[in-house]
Amino acid sequence: MTSDLLKRIYEHKQNLIDGFTKKYNVHTLVYYETHNDIREAITREKQIKKWNRKWKMRLIEEMNSEWRDLYY
Repeated sequence: MTSDLLKRIYEHKQNLIDGFTKKYNVHTLVYYETHNDIREAITREKQIKKWNRKWKMRLIEEMNSEWRDLYY
């Protein structure tokens, strides 16, 4: 969750943030959501983190079936 998506993307693409993207060298933005309320965004992030991989992949493919990098 971030209030500055472009900054967060840059940090991940440059490996400035420890975590999944740095550990596995994954730097493609394939999915994101926007929310007007921070509490709603936090709740949604926690919800998705609990999902299994199949559900997450389905969510991505509904929005971005070609798995294009949405940063560009």
